[in-house]
Amino acid sequence: MYHPRFKGNHYLMGQKMGNIFKQANAKLPIKFDGFQKQFGKESGVLLGRFFPEAASEIKGITDIIGYDNELFTSWMMCMGCCLDIDNGESVEVRGCSAFSFVHNGNMYYGRDNDLPPFLKTVSKSVYYQPENGNSFILNTSSFINGEEGINDSGFVVAMTFVVPKLNEIKPGFNSVFIVRYLLEKCKTVDEGLVALKKIPIASSCNILLADKSRKMVVAECNPHKIHLRYPEKNKKNEDFIITVNHFTSNEMWEHDASNRNVFLSENRYQTAYDALMNADYTDSINHAMDILSGKLGFMCQYDKKLKFETIWSSVFDITNDKIYRAEDNPMQVKYIEDKRLFEK
Repeated sequence: MYHPRFKGNHYLMGQKMGNIFKQANAKLPIKFDGFQKQFGKESGVLLGRFFPEAASEIKGITDIIGYDNELFTSWMMCMGCCLDIDNGESVEVRGCSAFSFVHNGNMYYGRDNDLPPFLKTVSKSVYYQPENGNSFILNTSSFINGEEGINDSGFVVAMTFVVPKLNEIKPGFNSVFIVRYLLEKCKTVDEGLVALKKIPIASSCNILLADKSRKMVVAECNPHKIHLRYPEKNKKNEDFIITVNHFTSNEMWEHDASNRNVFLSENRYQTAYDALMNADYTDSINHAMDILSGKLGFMCQYDKKLKFETIWSSVFDITNDKIYRAEDNPMQVKYIEDKRLFEK
């Protein structure tokens, strides 16, 4: 993974990213059908209205690399939420398992980020220090937006992909821009929920929120509805919550176009559920790593024929300001501590 640092003015941060692309002679896979182009354009307008800082950052990129800003923004707004109109299948089906839990009074978070393996080479863990916003670590297979992160208040936000129904997709924020927006703007779960309800949501997704007060929730989101799913209690009466790639609540099944087992999402959910429910462990960080590394059941052991795998894995000790990341499949590489956000 790349580990860039961006600080200060959003437009200038975008220019810095643009120069990285320019120096690498990066070729960006921008292509659309008619629906995606119109959807992306309308969503870009909403991004500018609700999150002008991100729009300014995109402008910084496009000014450097010479791309049409409207087209480039439209492409970014389609990530993870638009369908291929020709065959009705998702263009960017993502895996991913995420959970948060309390143990001995401390708060933890873990995630496997599962994607096609070609995205390993472009994945980033970005340290953002924007002016007039929270500092945060954003882990992403893209840029500007991201799949997960933690900010300097110990507030964690993560998305998991849910297959949307075509007739329910509406212009708005995709899940990866929701993650970025909440990390930069909010400090707690309560603030995050207030903000989430104010922004337009483009399609089905799960958004996990957790903070230092030991609050945690999964917002099962759709353009028409947000259903809040609260934690369960394990055998020691401690809270935990899990999200994968389907809506867990019966109330949201009608908004999920999958069979609720996307890339074995039900198996992954059950592995995490059993491990967190039993609570028969002492070292919380190692326990989270063991879950994510597949030592306690299926989690990241995808068949190579699927061309789909865990390309990074994260564990956050939210209470004690610790970030650990395995930058590849955690069955094969060790977790390394990332000290950038909380370095003294």
